[in-house]
Amino acid sequence: MPVTRRNITTALATVALGAGLSQLGAIRSAVAQDVNVFDLVTPVPLGDVVLGSPTAPVTMIEYASMSCGHCAAFHETTFPIIKADYIDTGKVLFVFREFPLDLQAAAASMVARCASKGDAAKYHETAKLLFSNQDEWVGQQSAAQLRHIAGKAGLDEAAFQTCIGSQEMVDALRIGRDHASAKLKVDSTPTFFINGKRLKGAYPIEEFRKLIEANLKS
Repeated sequence: MPVTRRNITTALATVALGAGLSQLGAIRSAVAQDVNVFDLVTPVPLGDVVLGSPTAPVTMIEYASMSCGHCAAFHETTFPIIKADYIDTGKVLFVFREFPLDLQAAAASMVARCASKGDAAKYHETAKLLFSNQDEWVGQQSAAQLRHIAGKAGLDEAAFQTCIGSQEMVDALRIGRDHASAKLKVDSTPTFFINGKRLKGAYPIEEFRKLIEANLKS
Protein backbone atom coordinates (compact mmCIF):
# COMPACT_ATOMS: atom_id res chain seq x y z
CA MET A 1 0.00 0.00 0.00
CA PRO A 2 1.45 3.40 -0.92
CA VAL A 3 2.34 5.82 1.86
CA THR A 4 -0.20 8.63 1.54
CA ARG A 5 -1.88 10.87 4.09
CA ARG A 6 -5.26 9.37 3.25
CA ASN A 7 -4.01 5.82 3.67
CA ILE A 8 -2.35 6.62 6.98
CA THR A 9 -5.35 8.40 8.47
CA THR A 10 -7.75 5.75 7.14
CA ALA A 11 -5.64 2.94 8.52
CA LEU A 12 -5.33 4.61 11.91
CA ALA A 13 -9.10 4.93 12.07
CA THR A 14 -9.56 1.17 11.82
CA VAL A 15 -9.04 -1.41 14.51
CA ALA A 16 -6.04 -2.93 12.72
CA LEU A 17 -3.61 -0.90 10.60
CA GLY A 18 -3.53 -3.05 7.59
CA ALA A 19 25.53 14.71 8.94
CA GLY A 20 25.37 16.05 5.75
CA LEU A 21 28.23 17.33 3.65
CA SER A 22 30.37 18.06 6.71
CA GLN A 23 30.94 14.31 6.96
CA LEU A 24 31.95 13.87 3.32
CA GLY A 25 35.62 13.61 4.18
CA ALA A 26 35.07 11.00 6.88
CA ILE A 27 32.91 8.86 4.65
CA ARG A 28 35.37 9.14 1.76
CA SER A 29 38.10 7.79 4.01
CA ALA A 30 36.33 4.44 4.39
CA VAL A 31 38.28 1.39 3.32
CA ALA A 32 35.39 0.19 1.18
CA GLN A 33 32.37 2.14 0.00
CA ASP A 34 29.22 0.37 -1.11
CA VAL A 35 27.35 3.44 -2.40
CA ASN A 36 27.90 6.78 -4.07
CA VAL A 37 29.09 9.10 -1.32
CA PHE A 38 27.07 12.07 -2.57
CA ASP A 39 23.88 10.00 -2.53
CA LEU A 40 24.72 8.83 0.98
CA VAL A 41 25.30 12.28 2.47
CA THR A 42 22.08 13.70 1.02
CA PRO A 43 19.87 14.30 4.07
CA VAL A 44 16.27 13.16 4.14
CA PRO A 45 13.66 15.87 3.37
CA LEU A 46 12.58 16.09 7.03
CA GLY A 47 16.20 16.52 8.09
CA ASP A 48 18.55 13.90 9.47
CA VAL A 49 18.30 13.08 13.18
CA VAL A 50 21.92 13.52 14.26
CA LEU A 51 23.71 12.66 17.50
CA GLY A 52 27.41 13.22 18.17
CA SER A 53 30.23 15.47 17.13
CA PRO A 54 30.28 16.79 13.55
CA THR A 55 34.06 16.27 13.60
CA ALA A 56 33.84 12.58 14.54
CA PRO A 57 36.05 10.41 12.31
CA VAL A 58 33.32 7.83 11.80
CA THR A 59 29.82 8.43 10.46
CA MET A 60 27.21 5.76 11.15
CA ILE A 61 23.90 6.05 9.32
CA GLU A 62 20.91 3.88 10.19
CA TYR A 63 17.82 3.34 8.07
CA ALA A 64 15.07 1.98 10.30
CA SER A 65 11.36 1.28 10.35
CA MET A 66 9.52 1.97 13.60
CA SER A 67 7.53 -1.26 13.14
CA CYS A 68 10.65 -3.38 12.59
CA GLY A 69 11.36 -5.88 15.35
CA HIS A 70 15.05 -6.12 14.50
CA CYS A 71 15.32 -2.33 14.68
CA ALA A 72 13.72 -2.41 18.11
CA ALA A 73 16.19 -5.08 19.23
CA PHE A 74 19.14 -2.99 18.02
CA HIS A 75 17.93 0.11 19.84
CA GLU A 76 17.25 -1.83 23.03
CA THR A 77 20.48 -3.80 23.28
CA THR A 78 23.19 -2.42 20.98
CA PHE A 79 22.55 1.27 20.45
CA PRO A 80 23.03 2.24 24.13
CA ILE A 81 26.53 0.70 24.02
CA ILE A 82 27.42 2.45 20.76
CA LYS A 83 26.15 5.73 22.19
CA ALA A 84 28.14 5.43 25.41
CA ASP A 85 31.37 4.13 23.86
CA TYR A 86 31.49 5.98 20.57
CA ILE A 87 28.86 8.72 20.10
CA ASP A 88 29.22 10.39 23.49
CA THR A 89 33.02 10.17 23.27
CA GLY A 90 33.20 12.04 19.95
CA LYS A 91 34.26 9.05 17.85
CA VAL A 92 31.01 8.45 15.94
CA LEU A 93 28.45 10.75 14.40
CA PHE A 94 25.16 8.83 14.38
CA VAL A 95 22.55 9.67 11.76
CA PHE A 96 19.04 8.18 12.00
CA ARG A 97 16.81 8.09 8.94
CA GLU A 98 13.29 6.69 8.63
CA PHE A 99 12.55 3.92 6.14
CA PRO A 100 8.90 3.08 6.90
CA LEU A 101 7.99 -0.43 5.77
CA ASP A 102 4.26 0.06 6.32
CA LEU A 103 1.62 2.60 7.28
CA GLN A 104 2.05 1.97 10.96
CA ALA A 105 5.76 2.76 10.76
CA ALA A 106 5.06 5.92 8.77
CA ALA A 107 2.54 7.13 11.34
CA ALA A 108 4.92 6.32 14.20
CA SER A 109 7.74 8.21 12.47
CA MET A 110 5.46 11.21 12.13
CA VAL A 111 4.66 11.06 15.84
CA ALA A 112 8.38 11.01 16.67
CA ARG A 113 9.01 13.98 14.39
CA CYS A 114 6.13 16.01 15.84
CA ALA A 115 7.00 15.21 19.44
CA SER A 116 10.68 16.02 19.07
CA LYS A 117 10.30 19.30 17.11
CA GLY A 118 13.79 18.97 15.68
CA ASP A 119 15.50 17.92 18.92
CA ALA A 120 17.53 14.75 18.24
CA ALA A 121 17.66 13.65 21.87
CA LYS A 122 13.88 14.02 22.20
CA TYR A 123 13.41 12.12 18.93
CA HIS A 124 15.39 9.18 20.29
CA GLU A 125 13.40 9.29 23.53
CA THR A 126 10.18 9.01 21.53
CA ALA A 127 11.65 6.33 19.26
CA LYS A 128 12.59 4.35 22.37
CA LEU A 129 8.98 4.53 23.54
CA LEU A 130 7.75 3.35 20.16
CA PHE A 131 10.28 0.54 19.84
CA SER A 132 9.80 -0.75 23.39
CA ASN A 133 6.00 -0.80 22.99
CA GLN A 134 5.83 -2.29 19.49
CA ASP A 135 3.70 -5.20 20.64
CA GLU A 136 1.01 -2.72 21.67
CA TRP A 137 0.72 -0.53 18.57
CA VAL A 138 1.82 -2.85 15.75
CA GLY A 139 -1.30 -4.85 14.94
CA GLN A 140 -4.53 -4.66 16.86
CA GLN A 141 -5.80 -1.39 18.34
CA SER A 142 -3.00 0.52 16.62
CA ALA A 143 -4.78 3.87 16.56
CA ALA A 144 -5.57 3.92 20.26
CA GLN A 145 -2.16 2.65 21.32
CA LEU A 146 -0.23 5.00 19.06
CA ARG A 147 -2.31 7.88 20.36
CA HIS A 148 -1.49 6.78 23.91
CA ILE A 149 2.26 6.70 23.20
CA ALA A 150 2.02 10.09 21.49
CA GLY A 151 0.48 11.41 24.69
CA LYS A 152 3.42 10.11 26.71
CA ALA A 153 5.71 11.91 24.27
CA GLY A 154 3.89 15.19 24.84
CA LEU A 155 1.32 15.35 22.04
CA ASP A 156 -2.27 16.01 23.03
CA GLU A 157 -5.19 14.77 20.93
CA ALA A 158 -5.32 17.83 18.69
CA ALA A 159 -1.57 17.77 18.08
CA PHE A 160 -1.69 14.05 17.34
CA GLN A 161 -4.45 14.44 14.76
CA THR A 162 -2.70 17.38 13.13
CA CYS A 163 0.54 15.43 13.03
CA ILE A 164 -0.72 12.27 11.32
CA GLY A 165 -2.80 14.38 8.95
CA SER A 166 0.21 16.23 7.56
CA GLN A 167 0.48 15.58 3.82
CA GLU A 168 3.79 17.46 3.74
CA MET A 169 5.30 15.03 6.23
CA VAL A 170 3.90 12.02 4.40
CA ASP A 171 5.41 13.24 1.12
CA ALA A 172 8.77 13.86 2.78
CA LEU A 173 8.88 10.36 4.27
CA ARG A 174 8.04 8.84 0.90
CA ILE A 175 10.72 10.86 -0.90
CA GLY A 176 13.33 9.87 1.68
CA ARG A 177 12.40 6.21 1.44
CA ASP A 178 12.41 6.27 -2.37
CA HIS A 179 15.86 7.88 -2.42
CA ALA A 180 17.26 5.25 -0.07
CA SER A 181 15.74 2.46 -2.12
CA ALA A 182 16.76 3.72 -5.56
CA LYS A 183 20.15 5.31 -4.82
CA LEU A 184 21.42 3.37 -1.80
CA LYS A 185 19.71 0.02 -2.48
CA VAL A 186 18.14 -0.11 0.96
CA ASP A 187 15.58 -2.91 0.90
CA SER A 188 15.32 -4.00 4.52
CA THR A 189 15.68 -2.63 8.02
CA PRO A 190 17.79 -1.97 9.84
CA THR A 191 20.42 -1.09 7.25
CA PHE A 192 23.56 0.72 8.37
CA PHE A 193 26.32 2.56 6.55
CA ILE A 194 29.53 2.96 8.54
CA ASN A 195 31.76 5.35 6.62
CA GLY A 196 30.08 4.09 3.47
CA LYS A 197 30.29 0.38 4.27
CA ARG A 198 26.87 -1.29 4.28
CA LEU A 199 25.81 -3.57 7.13
CA LYS A 200 22.33 -5.11 6.94
CA GLY A 201 20.67 -6.41 10.06
CA ALA A 202 20.74 -5.97 13.84
CA TYR A 203 24.13 -7.59 14.41
CA PRO A 204 25.62 -7.97 17.90
CA ILE A 205 27.81 -5.19 19.22
CA GLU A 206 30.99 -7.06 18.28
CA GLU A 207 30.28 -6.66 14.56
CA PHE A 208 29.75 -2.93 14.91
CA ARG A 209 32.90 -2.60 16.99
CA LYS A 210 34.93 -4.26 14.25
CA LEU A 211 33.79 -1.79 11.60
CA ILE A 212 33.99 1.25 13.84
CA GLU A 213 37.42 0.39 15.22
CA ALA A 214 38.77 -0.37 11.74
CA ASN A 215 37.69 3.09 10.58
CA LEU A 216 39.11 4.76 13.68
CA LYS A 217 42.48 3.25 12.84
CA SER A 218 42.41 4.12 9.13
